[in-house]
Amino acid sequence: MGLQKSDKIWMDGKFVDWDDANIHVCSHVVHYGSSVFEGIRCYNTKKGPAIFRLEPHIKRLYNSAKMYRMQPEISKQEFMEACFETVRKNKMKACYIRPLVYRGYYELGVNPFNNPVNSFIVVWEWGKYLGPEALEKGVDVCVSSWDRIAPNTFPALAKAGANYMNSQLIKMEAIKNGYVEGIALDANGYVSEGSGENIFLVQDGILYTPPLGASVLPGITRNTVIELAKGLGYEVIENLIPREMLYIADEVFFTGTAAEISPIRSVDKIQVGEGKP
Repeated sequence: MGLQKSDKIWMDGKFVDWDDANIHVCSHVVHYGSSVFEGIRCYNTKKGPAIFRLEPHIKRLYNSAKMYRMQPEISKQEFMEACFETVRKNKMKACYIRPLVYRGYYELGVNPFNNPVNSFIVVWEWGKYLGPEALEKGVDVCVSSWDRIAPNTFPALAKAGANYMNSQLIKMEAIKNGYVEGIALDANGYVSEGSGENIFLVQDGILYTPPLGASVLPGITRNTVIELAKGLGYEVIENLIPREMLYIADEVFFTGTAAEISPIRSVDKIQVGEGKP
């Protein structure tokens, strides 16, 4: 099933019909991957639609843009209001929200400065990212042959479109080899993250996750899990994790806005714990 169309897309302050939301083929982003973006969930609650942690998502979007010297024309607050309005405009109760800032159409060349900085917000209905049975049964994953980006090459703290070429290689390799997802190691051989998810391990009641220095995205759901776990009295350790810990952990799970919290039942065909969530 392809992407489920919604009615309207917000583009640079105006709402346009889904099928009319176009950019020029010579836009800088098409040729050089010059975009930063977010993925945000809106949930249907008893009080109506509620966007999960919108402010930190938009703050991360602006931080990503800052790293790439891309200044959106509107403020963070205005961008958040645009997200609310896009959900309302499409009469969504629960949806996925994709705000994106990109360099648009003017001239081509590696130097991006003369191109405008444009933005849009798309919403659509999106189910379980790793499949409908991911939560109930867990998923089978592998350690990828592709490493995460090395320090001082691309900014790993930025959620940039170009970074996800690396993610695609990890994901495609996993799928072609019969797995749902891949886990990438960092440039030093330590556990980094999935193609689009952060990762946690549980061993002897302690929660472990790789530090930001292991080329991981500063995940909003990752942060939420850390804060909730600490609030519940669990010890949380952010530290370098050797690959072999994946095989002997009591539990392993992915976190992310799209993946939410997805249990992992095996890594490289080695059963994790009891092999079920």
